[in-house]
Amino acid sequence: MSEPKAQTIPSETFMAAESKVRWRIVHSEASLGWGGQERRILAELEGFRQRGSDVWLLAPSGAEVFHRAQAVSIACEAIDYSRWQFPFTVLKTAAWLRRVRPHVINTHSSRDGWLVGIAARMAQVPFIVRTRHFDVPISSRLISGFVYRRLADHVLTTSPKVTAHFQVLFHMSADRVTTLPTGIDLFKFSPHGDLAQLVPNVGQNPVPLVGMVSVIRLAKGHETMIAAASQLRAEGFAAHYVIVGDGPNLERVREKVRALQLGECVTFTGQRDDVPAVLRALSLLVIPSMHEGIPQTGMQALATKTPVVASDVGGIPSIIRPGETGRLVPPGDSTALARAIRDTLQNTAATKRMCEAGRALVEREHGVEGMLDKLELLYRRYLPDIVCCAIDQRKMV
Repeated sequence: MSEPKAQTIPSETFMAAESKVRWRIVHSEASLGWGGQERRILAELEGFRQRGSDVWLLAPSGAEVFHRAQAVSIACEAIDYSRWQFPFTVLKTAAWLRRVRPHVINTHSSRDGWLVGIAARMAQVPFIVRTRHFDVPISSRLISGFVYRRLADHVLTTSPKVTAHFQVLFHMSADRVTTLPTGIDLFKFSPHGDLAQLVPNVGQNPVPLVGMVSVIRLAKGHETMIAAASQLRAEGFAAHYVIVGDGPNLERVREKVRALQLGECVTFTGQRDDVPAVLRALSLLVIPSMHEGIPQTGMQALATKTPVVASDVGGIPSIIRPGETGRLVPPGDSTALARAIRDTLQNTAATKRMCEAGRALVEREHGVEGMLDKLELLYRRYLPDIVCCAIDQRKMV
């Protein structure tokens, strides 16, 4: 497929009713977990289905995103990513793609980037997208370059920093890589609504609730927050800390809490699906990540007007702007995090101004419909023949 020239499609052309396209879109995922990446996949699938497109998910049958997609009646195809099955799965997937005949396939992880990318090339899928969700080091520029340059026609990233890095690392032109953070449902993530019950028996004099909402893995920085909590308790600052989620580092974080004797002021809630109510219940959301794209929980917190303290890494500064929409601290610095937590909860006037500005930022730049609009514009740029065919078909009706 030849690389298209950079162009911009006018919004009035995109919004015209007579040019509506019924896209055929497949997303693939290899991860078994449930985090921001998987939520983004499901949001795109549901969003385009609501717009009248046909959508499918390729994922392991044991993946959480597979089960959740099935639960909302999205067509799912189980795929085996085990190494010993690789050549057979490539052939099987290519045959399935030939039957489905998608216009677009979007891969999201390393394993499906390779396997599904090769199968999509064999099946001559017109447009292959590779979405990069995180700001993590590339282990091999040569190997990864093959995936991003040869097994994808376009790369999507979630932050400008990752986009700039890819352009330099893989010598990509500006029209081959696009920044597109995950869009937020502004109605669902509203400041108004129910509050989740996170801490049982909080007593007559409740203290501020400081929380994290994420997959519990090392890079998310849970141990930094626990260290900050220990420091604040030693200083006599009263707060309760809530860890929402599950993941491979759960037991290590629990052990850290026990070692610092913080059991009475730390609550583990497990995985929660009522995230808007959780965020509204928190006095402060902490995102102490070691690396990150643009975290969905950060934008969701801004949308609910929940104060945010986050690490100054990756794409986080794109949404958590110091003194404007939140506070930033160096990654891994528990002392700085403790200081920022205290400042956020004590300097209420400044914090309130930041929360108002955060909601305005998300409304202006990060709504889910805007994300879907930008994706559709990208599809139209690469697939003009399909757009023209759709317009001709509507004229014939």
